[in-house]
Amino acid sequence: MFTRKNPALVCFAMLVVALLFSGFTTLSIGDAGYANNTISLRITNAGGLSGGYVQVTVYEINNNQQEETDVFYAPLSLQQGENTVLVPGTLKPGQYKLYIYLIENGERKAAAIRDIVVN
Repeated sequence: MFTRKNPALVCFAMLVVALLFSGFTTLSIGDAGYANNTISLRITNAGGLSGGYVQVTVYEINNNQQEETDVFYAPLSLQQGENTVLVPGTLKPGQYKLYIYLIENGERKAAAIRDIVVN
């Protein structure tokens, strides 16, 4: 026969299991912006020095549909703490969805999707 468990205890147990299986990342991707033919990304590095590259796949949003328009790459050299990474690339005015990947030693370390509007 089943007994009723404490909901808080069940939620805590699920959180612990999720943390154990998700791995801990030291990199997080913040806001994205665009100016002067450059995509700027705020990246927080809680670990030590980190290198690799950033890949930004650009999707233009038109009529509620997205279409891949470009892929930009830039080298990545992160210090501990807040970093601003600049990725050269030309975008025409419009609405975009950016798929951002931080890659180190051929392995994806962090990923995010950000929306931007280019005027």
